Order: sequence, then structure tokens, then C-alpha cells
Amino acid sequence: MPRVTKRTVCPTGCRITHAVGGAGFRLEKLCQLHYDVHSMDYEHIVTQQQLVEFCDRFRGEPTIAFDTEFISEDSYKPELCLIQVAVHDKLAVIDPLAVTDVNPFWELLAAPGHETIVHSGRQEFQFCNDAIGRRPQGWFDVQVAAGFVGTEYPAAYASLIAKLLNQRLPKGETRTNWRKRPLSQRQLEYALHDVLYLQPIRDLLVQNLDRLGRRTWLSQELAVWQDSLEKVEQQERWRRVSGISGLSSRSLAIVREVWRWRDGEARRRNSPAKRVLRDDLIVELARRKSADARQIYAVRGMERGNLKRHLDSLAESVERALALPDTDCPRLARANNNNASQYNLPGQFLNTALGCICRSAKLAPTLVGTVQDVRDLIAYRLHQTADQQPPALTQGWRAEVVGHLLDDLLAGKSSLRIADPAAEQPLEIVES
Repeated sequence: MPRVTKRTVCPTGCRITHAVGGAGFRLEKLCQLHYDVHSMDYEHIVTQQQLVEFCDRFRGEPTIAFDTEFISEDSYKPELCLIQVAVHDKLAVIDPLAVTDVNPFWELLAAPGHETIVHSGRQEFQFCNDAIGRRPQGWFDVQVAAGFVGTEYPAAYASLIAKLLNQRLPKGETRTNWRKRPLSQRQLEYALHDVLYLQPIRDLLVQNLDRLGRRTWLSQELAVWQDSLEKVEQQERWRRVSGISGLSSRSLAIVREVWRWRDGEARRRNSPAKRVLRDDLIVELARRKSADARQIYAVRGMERGNLKRHLDSLAESVERALALPDTDCPRLARANNNNASQYNLPGQFLNTALGCICRSAKLAPTLVGTVQDVRDLIAYRLHQTADQQPPALTQGWRAEVVGHLLDDLLAGKSSLRIADPAAEQPLEIVES
């Protein structure tokens, strides 16, 4: 095996150069929270054979930590440019632009019997689910887990490292073009730091979760999160077109058909959808309800770019919507009245109480519930009907932690008072 030059890297940032023969990573732990200077040797996987061998070698490991670098601003879907992996005491960088097929890695993550560790892993989850139609096993997101032990939520990766491990991430490559090759040694080292600390952060958080008895809560939250993300990805997203509130059902049908054309064209071009046709132009076409290509072209903004050559396709989309029976035209979900002014004052009061409860329970308030969640609870308790969906604060661990207490406050069974104005937590809830 040829000798390659790599660097010795300490998590605090010091570097010296040395020569190594081969790949691999060895991490010497001084204790759970601190590391000695270690050799940041890693596998740089650039061939299909290397990837297959790596995945075969680490199948059955109890934990796999990973992160990705991607570019999303100029393609239909985010373009995966780099995968960083930490498995036990090994590091690897997988180059998706060099290997033939990344699926062996996604299959490794989807195989049962291990925990997949990430930080704020929405896009990482989608990469795996989109590629093989299955989710990674044992999903453990340290950002969510931190919220269950009193750390701010959502906390940046650098913030968690500083707060939990008293370490700092290196800076300098935040604007890297991860698509460009070759990547420098500095860029690869920078990327690897994004997985270097995931395992120790996870271990520390698990200790605190077990001490507080909240492992089950975290599992429930992550399962719901994954289910909802899969559901959103399976649905057409035309309802996200901005400016459609107030449109008639017929106009909404036009929005849907034009959105479908735009989505297909964006996929074909591998371009962001809004570069194909802006939302405001879709809404204007929906308002005009005309399938005449000349009238479509007369809309201000349609003369820009290369939209002129798509006028017939747009006209056909509008025509399909106009030809639909009234019963097949979509309607927006009925707006609730949970933002009514009558909920302002009790909403502010209960939101303050929610923060008080969460801080006392060592939970991040923003993880537990939003201002809108509190409004939904108030509306549900005051105007509950048989067909209403129970709000988030009445279900699962949220009901256990805050829901019942907020109910008692709303019913006048408890009150919120200032116990000690000078204390870090000056408020307390007492029975009336």
C-alpha cells in the first residue's frame, strides 16, 4: 500500500504532519468528556470496492454516526457531495461523486441492530429514505435529545460541543464548494469534525436521559418526527405555494395543475422549482382562470426567462383544471379560530407557565410546545367538538409534563405566582 501524508489533529485545533501507510482512525479517550491529541487517520473512499468493503467491515457495529455535505441552491433536490462517518474508533469520508453507487451505505444504515447518530438530521434521513425507500435504524438525533435534558432547542452542533464537551469546532470552510474536486486536506478535516464528537455527545446525553427517565420520550418523539417527515415527502406540495389563501376551489385546481407541470419540469431540468416558475405567477394564473396562451403570456413576469416556449404546456394545465367537475376541485383545510383575539391574554399567561414548567423539569420549552400549541390547547378546552383532533399538548409525554398543569391553570385549580423575584426561576405553580 502506498504511503500517504495525513495530519495529526487535536479537537482543539493543533496540527502536525506525519506519514502513515494505509487507512484507519484511532481515538484515545482521556475520559468521557476530553480527548488527548490523536491521529486523525481516516479512510477516503473513492471507489465502489472500497465502499462495499467498508460497509461489510462495519456491519453489526452498535453505533454509526454520520453527517453529510450537500448543495441545494441550484438543483431540484439537494445534491449529496460528501458523507462523513464515525464508527466506534474509525473515521471515513465517502465521496458520492466518485463511487458508482452509494446505496451500500444506505443499506448499512437501514439494517437492524444498531443506532444511527446524527445532529439535526432531516436531510440525512431524506437521503437514505429517498435512495432505498427505508429509514435508518435506531435514529438518535443529538439535537432533539439535548432538548430533553434542559439544553436549548434547537441547538447548533458547535453550541452542543462547547456546552457539553468544552471544545470548539475549527472554522474557515463554511463556504466550501463541496461539489468541487479535488477537496483539500483542510476541507476533509473540517468535514470530519462534524462526526468526530457525535458519539461522545450521544453518550453524555444518554446518561442524562436515563437519569431523568426520558429515553422513552425521546424514542416517541423521534418516531413521530420520522413518520411525519415520510408523510410530507409522499404528499404533493402544491399547498405550499405562497399566496393561495383565499382562492376559490377552481383557482386552487389551477394552482395544483400548474404546480404539477412546474414540478415535472424542474425535475427534468434538475433545477429548483421556483426558477422554473415563481409562486406569484402560479397564483396570478389561478386568479385569471384563462387557458388562452396569449392571455397567459400577458401576465407580467411571464415574458422573462424561457417561459414563452412553455405557454402551450401551461395553457393545457389550466385547461385541465377548468375542465374538472366541481367535486374534484381541491379545497384548503378549514381555518381554525385558534388565533382569535380572545386567546391572546390566556395564551400569553399559559405560555409563560409552560416556560416555567419546562425550566423546572429541565426541558427545552421550544421542544415541548409553541405559542400556537398553547392557543390550540385553549381553544380545544373551551370549544371542544367531537371531530376535533386533540392538540399536541394533550398527548403523550407532553400531556404528562405540561398538559395537565396547563389544564389546571386554565380551570382555575392552580395559579402561577412569583415565589422568589431574585431566583433564576422566580415563578412557581401552586394549587389554588
